[in-house]
Amino acid sequence: MKSSFNSFQPQIAFQEVPDEVSLAFTISGCPLRCEGCHSQDTWCADNGDDLNLARFAGYLKLYEGMFSCVLFFGGEWNAPHLIELLDYAKKQGLKTCLYSGMEKIPNRISTHLDYLKTGCWQPKLGGLDSKQTNQRFTEVATNQLLNFKFLGANHASF
Repeated sequence: MKSSFNSFQPQIAFQEVPDEVSLAFTISGCPLRCEGCHSQDTWCADNGDDLNLARFAGYLKLYEGMFSCVLFFGGEWNAPHLIELLDYAKKQGLKTCLYSGMEKIPNRISTHLDYLKTGCWQPKLGGLDSKQTNQRFTEVATNQLLNFKFLGANHASF
């Protein structure tokens, strides 16, 4: 197993974690391959650049003061490295979030998260902005479902 994983250039995101501005990292190598996936370029683990701890720390420094939460789109398939980055973010006083297409995330990962989105994309059910969605966005500490914060919202991500 690789000691790290690849990521595309991080982006500042406003809609994925309610009430937070996130520095979002899209991790490549997703094994789920959900039907209708809008990020099929993430399926190949070789896409993007190596997101080692030094590069991650550099991004946090570069964008310092512009965000309150670090968001990972994927990466749970390499739990040790993801946990290393989550722990580093927490030590910097940042909140953490994982978007996963899996239904359940191991406790060894979720204990390092403030927020967690689970559930694969199902075109017929829609995403978090749909009342019919199978996806769940929770605050990990309280296990409170926060899907209601996405309904009727007209958010933008940059």
